[in-house]
Amino acid sequence: MMSSGIQCAFSSLFFYSISVCVREREREAMGGGEEEALKLEYTPTWIVAAVCSIIVFISLVVERLLHRLGKLLKKRKQKPLFEALLKVKEELMLLGFISLLLTVFQGLMQRICIPEGWTLHMLPCKKEGDLSSDAHGGARRLLSSGGEGSSHCTSKGKVPLLSIEALHQLHIFIFVLAITHVLFSLFTMLLGGAKIRQWKHWEDSIQKDVTQSAPTKVTHVNQFEFIRDRFKGLGKDSVLISWVHAFLKQFYGSVTKSDYTTMRLGFIKTHCRGNPQFDFHKYMMRALEADFKRVVGISWYLWVFVVIFLLLNVDGWHTYFWIAFIPLILLLAVGTKLEHVITQLAHEVAEKHSAIEGELVVNPSDEHFWFHRPRIVLYLLHFILFQNAFEIAFFFWILTTYGFNSCIMGQVGFIVPRLVIGVIIQLLCSYSSLPLYAIVTQMGSSFKKAIFDEHVQEGLVGWAQKIKKRKAKGGSSKPESTEGSAGGIPLTTRNLQEQPLMEETKINNAV
Repeated sequence: MMSSGIQCAFSSLFFYSISVCVREREREAMGGGEEEALKLEYTPTWIVAAVCSIIVFISLVVERLLHRLGKLLKKRKQKPLFEALLKVKEELMLLGFISLLLTVFQGLMQRICIPEGWTLHMLPCKKEGDLSSDAHGGARRLLSSGGEGSSHCTSKGKVPLLSIEALHQLHIFIFVLAITHVLFSLFTMLLGGAKIRQWKHWEDSIQKDVTQSAPTKVTHVNQFEFIRDRFKGLGKDSVLISWVHAFLKQFYGSVTKSDYTTMRLGFIKTHCRGNPQFDFHKYMMRALEADFKRVVGISWYLWVFVVIFLLLNVDGWHTYFWIAFIPLILLLAVGTKLEHVITQLAHEVAEKHSAIEGELVVNPSDEHFWFHRPRIVLYLLHFILFQNAFEIAFFFWILTTYGFNSCIMGQVGFIVPRLVIGVIIQLLCSYSSLPLYAIVTQMGSSFKKAIFDEHVQEGLVGWAQKIKKRKAKGGSSKPESTEGSAGGIPLTTRNLQEQPLMEETKINNAV
């Protein structure tokens, strides 16, 4: 598995690099008018060997670095991060395949001819003056830089579907987008993880307090700091106030010690009552690392979004500006909802009790989340991070390809707000939304398989697979009466009574 992943990453880098070099050489040769230099048979062998050597060397260095990083993660038993690395290699493989397709089919696309009038509609920039002018590289040159394919269409009084120059620039944009998304996701997880690690001293202090037995006493609910901070009274007005408070709370002190202590206790009392010293912080970090594997990938619906944007990026519509508000609005909505979930937990207790004997315990439930599915928040964060990376990648691609004063870049009044919004999204998601997601989504009805150590997870999965095989063969296997081991892990009836675990395992397997 590891070897195949490395080979895929190597292949993708090689194919992309060689295709870019070949097209760049072709473009320079066309500008000089030397038709023979377009073909490999007229290129000096020392140039071919030198270019290939450099490409192979760079690719092998990257491949070795990824391989050593994978070995380091496995040595430190960071399986979720190792799986995320494999996901990155899958993205590199996809990029390599896209590169290969664009290279192989560029000749076919050059021979697809369309009327020139079709190219005058839905343009990112308006064509001013004569088409043969050399503004921004020369529109006519871009259409005619296709060699034999261009001559084929010109003889029919038409133009190629896509010029080699435009295909080359589109190719670079896709590559820059994917790399930017991976880097931004990694940056967000590092900053968010650093914020969550600051809660470790809360966990340590709670662990010390648990070992000290305190006398049970009756306390009025309003004396609990969690209730005072979160409960906003009863009635219709309190609903609006609670939502406004949740919206503002995400910008400052999104999670306090009282929030952490209360949600931790609610999780333990619901899912592992027999282990009051359960390390909730460690579990939360493992669950977040497991989710990183999904965040770093580029799903099909994200590519659909890219295609829609490229379609709507028409001159005068300022699509690149208005679309920057989508991730910002979604991020504010996600942060508000997560804060409101904490508020709902406080309201449930305050509305049912006037005084509490012992500790304040909240009741985790999927009903607090959108469509009763806490995992929807992860999909939204995934889209937000990708869309923000898309905005930044698009800006730098335009800057390096066409220049700051290009018509496709737009006016300064549209550029500055986009960059400011991008920075706000990155910081807010790292320091507020991601930590909120890490702790609040544990307030669902089920817990994640990260609650167990890696070897226990493997044992449970192996046991479940054995049960499925027995059922497939028609054998009768009742979990209630099963007692044995799977992968060296003893499985008793007590282990099998954790129904939320089995539900969450099914969800994770389905995803």
